[in-house]
Amino acid sequence: MKFSQMFIPTTKETPNDATLPSHQYLIRGGFIAQTGAGIYDFMPLGKIVLDKIRAIVKEEMDEAGANEVQFGFVTPLSLWDESGRSLTMGNELLRFKDRKNGDYVLSPTNEEAVVNMVKNRITSYRDLPVHLYQINTKFRDEARPRFGLMRGREFLMKDGYSFHSNAEDLVREFNHMEETYKKIYTRLGLEFRVVEADSGAIGGSGSKEFHVLANSGEDTIVVCDSCDYGANIEAATRKANKKEKLETIECEKVHTPSQKSIEEVNTFLGTDSYYSMKAVIKKAVYEEKTEIVVFFVRGCDELEETKACNAVNALELEDAIEDEIIAAGIVPGFCGILGIKEDIQVVVDNELQGDNNLVIGANEIDYHYKGFNLTTLENVVYKDLVAVQEGDICACCGGKLSYTKGIEAGHIFQLGTKYSQAMGANFLDENGKTQPFVMGCYGIGVSRLVAAVIEQNHDEKGCIWTKETAPFKVDVIVSNAKKDEELEAGMKIYEDLKSAGIETIIDDRKKERFGFKMGDYELLGFPYAIIVGKKLQDGLVEIANRKTGQKTDVAIDEVVQKIEELLK
Repeated sequence: MKFSQMFIPTTKETPNDATLPSHQYLIRGGFIAQTGAGIYDFMPLGKIVLDKIRAIVKEEMDEAGANEVQFGFVTPLSLWDESGRSLTMGNELLRFKDRKNGDYVLSPTNEEAVVNMVKNRITSYRDLPVHLYQINTKFRDEARPRFGLMRGREFLMKDGYSFHSNAEDLVREFNHMEETYKKIYTRLGLEFRVVEADSGAIGGSGSKEFHVLANSGEDTIVVCDSCDYGANIEAATRKANKKEKLETIECEKVHTPSQKSIEEVNTFLGTDSYYSMKAVIKKAVYEEKTEIVVFFVRGCDELEETKACNAVNALELEDAIEDEIIAAGIVPGFCGILGIKEDIQVVVDNELQGDNNLVIGANEIDYHYKGFNLTTLENVVYKDLVAVQEGDICACCGGKLSYTKGIEAGHIFQLGTKYSQAMGANFLDENGKTQPFVMGCYGIGVSRLVAAVIEQNHDEKGCIWTKETAPFKVDVIVSNAKKDEELEAGMKIYEDLKSAGIETIIDDRKKERFGFKMGDYELLGFPYAIIVGKKLQDGLVEIANRKTGQKTDVAIDEVVQKIEELLK
């Protein structure tokens, strides 16, 4: 391809709302163009990258034994009513009516559609397992679309769904997909991490995320320095943080005037915050109601809100305001587990189970209890509630845990029978009994990966594409295309590289100066450039490495061989 024949509208201007490097460089490089909030068109270079990523995903999915299908972008709302997700998906699900007043949605995911496809078409365990996938447009009505392709409303996604006769076979396919995804990200040239994750609105269990490591990532990932353990902060666990158990003493109420925070109370009493219970008061939102809930964690720990939300099976948690807390009969700043009304839902972190000699709120202004023994209470609900902190100990190997940042680019789920049961999708097992399909779900953000590659691979000059994702492997830059000898030499190199099967573009523009062409090369991020210029009279050209910035003189008749070596 020639620059002079291709639509590549590069610009030096950065959009005002573009804060991430990928957003800035993909816009400036003419890869994408914004047409609305969270909606982007792919221009020629961007479409080439998108298609390359799509092709790799498709090749590996096909190799893994999955069958490609295509669902409608528009789905009847009735299917979502069957699964129950029309009520739980929230405002991200864009609903609309057609001219006949029928209710439809723009699909953000296709669990309902695939169950509808398989239902009554697979009726026996003998026809299982089956894995169906598509690479298709999705839409989520994000409240705050931002960061370009990273959090858009319309996007290209690979979503796959597997059907099984039992949970054991689902686990087999789940593990198979984990290995398949690893192959995909490795082929794309990305540094990534597989982490334990929360299942969120999709549901199910056994959820894992695939994160492209990048400092700009939105997600905090907990990783171990001694083993492969990794988890999203929302699902991360640790070895229980245990100190020496104190001697049991008699519980007494003590005056703590105006001492509300954990730090204030423990400083006032001269106690260790480890031996105290911190109350975190939230408002749990359910389908038909909201209610105050109280979570208790150690004074030295912090509540992980997603864990807390799952612990009470709420749709979401909101901060409770002081008036709501008081109306529930709770004393703000002095809340403790003793004396809370029976109708208030209370959950305590697992690591507090069996503890004694604790400092807790007395549910009375300016008072706390010392020496409280938690084992004296019955029917306490214990759950994992704490956010893992850096320096905590890995439960797998005893190594130290730390934080890193990642971009979620894939997610796999063990759905179980959540959707098949709700939608009446059944088969006959080997005993002739009716059973709901056991399902798995597997997603990859294809268009998001376009941005993720650049978030992990860029510098202050622009993009640095990996070899598998680059729109062209080589940019032949003719320093002065008005000089016939330079243009002829450049064209010969260009044709020779194409004949060798190397994706090449030639910058043959006559109106642009060499400095401008180099600026475009650095912005666009092709892996290599061949510079045809002043050294041509000596039979030499320069090969520039975009990632390292290194330039090497090479004889013209050795260029193809050298590029082939570099691309291996």
